[in-house]
This record gives sequence, C-alpha cells and structure tokens, in this order.
Amino acid sequence: MELFRLGFLTVTLIDLFDIAIVSFLFYHLYIFMRGTIAAQIFVGLVVIMAFSLLAQAVNLKAMGWMLRMLTDMWVVAFIILFQPEIRRLLSIVARNRVVRMFVRIDVGESIEEIASAVVDLAKKKQGALIIIVRGTGLKTYSESGIVLMANVNRALLLSIFNPKSPLHDGAVIVNDRIIEAARCTLPLSAVTRIGDIVLGTRHRAALGVSEQADTIAVVVSEETGTISIAEDGILTRGIRPQEVRKELRDRLIVSMERSWKNVKDAIKGRP
Repeated sequence: MELFRLGFLTVTLIDLFDIAIVSFLFYHLYIFMRGTIAAQIFVGLVVIMAFSLLAQAVNLKAMGWMLRMLTDMWVVAFIILFQPEIRRLLSIVARNRVVRMFVRIDVGESIEEIASAVVDLAKKKQGALIIIVRGTGLKTYSESGIVLMANVNRALLLSIFNPKSPLHDGAVIVNDRIIEAARCTLPLSAVTRIGDIVLGTRHRAALGVSEQADTIAVVVSEETGTISIAEDGILTRGIRPQEVRKELRDRLIVSMERSWKNVKDAIKGRP
C-alpha cells in the first residue's frame, strides 16, 4: 500500500518497516563496535553507501558507478577488516540463552572434582587455569596444547598444575566429563587491569577465551591464591573456597534449568 511519494520514489509501509530494521541493525552494530578502530571504518563504509544512494537518486552515473565499485569491494574488505568483530558477534549470538538450551552439557559429575582441585590449589597458592566448555568446543585451542582425553579427576588436575609438572604452564580445557587437553594457549584479553588491580597472563587469558567462546574460566592466582571466574568477558574475583561449587553449579547447571523452565512456562501460557 502506497503511503506517499518523494519525487520519483514511492514509499510503502513495507519500505518503512525495511528502513526501521536496517536502522536498528546499523545502530546496534555501531554500539557494538564503538570505541574500536573498526567503528571508524564502519562509519566510513556507511558514508560511502550514503553517497552511492545519493548519486543514484540524482542520476550521477559516473559517480554512482565509481561508488558502486567501492561498495562491491567493501564486501570482501568488510570480512577481512572486521574479522575479530564478526567472530565476537557470532560468539555472543551463540551464548544466547535460547541457543544454550539446545546445546547439551553434562558437567554435573565434574563440578565436584574441579571445585575440590581448585580449593586445594588455592590453599597451596599454585596457579591454575581451567576452561569449562559450555557451548561449542574449543578444538583450535585444544590442539595448541597436549591432548589428554582423560576423565575429569581431582588428583589429575592437581598433578597437572603442580609447579614441577611440564603441563602446569597453560590452560586445561574440560568438555563435559573429559579433560581434552592441558598446557593450552589462549587468546589474551585487551583488558589489562580492573580498577587498581593489574591482571596477570592467566586472568587475561581467562577473560580472552570467555569473550570469544561460550565458556566458564576458573583461575587460581599463583601470587595470592585468590579464586576468580570469568564468564562472558566479565571477571569475578575473590570467590571464597566454600562458594566455588555453588558458583560453578549456578553458571553451568542452574542457568540451563531456568532457561528450560521459562520456555516450558511460555508454552503452557504461564506468566
């Protein structure tokens, strides 16, 4: 249904709806990338696209052709230049609660073993970094370390993070009830401090992997024995030993159960 005309352009209700969706997407993309170098490139791309539309509207054929060529090349350039942002965006989509409901995790039996090992390591002030996969696997990072494929076990974790062990320097990746690999190399977060606290390599690695993948990262500080947990790019420090089990259960099991309950209630029409 035609609403009005702008010169030779016919504007319908569908057109307005289409413009609203595109505006919404562009706005949230800008908010997502604001404060990064990618945001400046994104603004430049939007300006070029706007000039291209204007050139077509006033029938500047040569200018329109040149700008169309630029926008065509920007499709490839967009993927190359925005690779980290695209990967992070897709990771955020994968961490959505609705998506998580369809991803099977079975770490209930592992929580006790991991929590016990973490408490013991904290008492001894032995540094540790344990990554628990909550969504898709971390095959790329697992392959950077020593593949173990062993059942999660407190004694094994203590042995790995013993300072004299050749495997202690790096991260352990746990998927379901299996320790996939040890001595894994992880991406470091760009965050180097939280308040007045300067983050070490382990804490930055925990933040980095939680920013890029759907994981829970448990860190034990070698200097202070402090226990921290990183999730969705947020680091929670100073977790007391007696709270480790509850924290892991809340983040790995309870949140999943709540999501399923919300969906079931919605299907049954409950408020």
